[in-house]
Amino acid sequence: MKALVVRGGWDGHSPVEATDAFLPFLRSSGFAVDVSDTLEVYDSSLSDYDLVLQCWSDGELTDEQFGHLEAAVRAGTGLAGWHGGLVDAFRHSRGYMRMVGGQFVAHPGDFVEHRVEIVSTHPVVAGLSGFTVRTEQYWVLTDGLNDVHATTTFAPEDPWHAPLTVPAVWTRRWGAGRVFACTLGHFPADLAVPQVRTVVERGLLWAAGSG
Repeated sequence: MKALVVRGGWDGHSPVEATDAFLPFLRSSGFAVDVSDTLEVYDSSLSDYDLVLQCWSDGELTDEQFGHLEAAVRAGTGLAGWHGGLVDAFRHSRGYMRMVGGQFVAHPGDFVEHRVEIVSTHPVVAGLSGFTVRTEQYWVLTDGLNDVHATTTFAPEDPWHAPLTVPAVWTRRWGAGRVFACTLGHFPADLAVPQVRTVVERGLLWAAGSG
């Protein structure tokens, strides 16, 4: 199997350090791994890859670059990532947001303690229980066709008058491809939380069709 790691964009999400932490896992799981620190890798076909792990916050894709990425996922390449590296990337591309199935909008309160609840028995979360973290709590707009596996709830406070629950981990199908998204992961330390690490590792394998 082959995996492509695409990393860069806003440095505040530590794209190199965060993805470096998963390279040994990918290699030990049987992937030959290519790493790109530029979006130019999207300038040509990605059909040789079983998985694209993207950690690129902000940024812009050309129409041609999006076309290559979308065509690969539609044909069966997995797409996976976490936090802003997946769900706060390429805001100008409506096609990209459709494919990923969600878009970051805000993290009210910035770094706050909050619960993540497991709400399915899907392989990416099987056997896990809810847990508490202190980091950014992402408020995201998401597609109703996502399969949601973990959620987080915002407490009622002005201007919200009732608790609001949003997805924190989801998977979806896009053509023959699989997409995995986890909204946690602002700091590399967030990704080292045992439950988060487990979910991301499983999500990478699931997206590639091997988990």
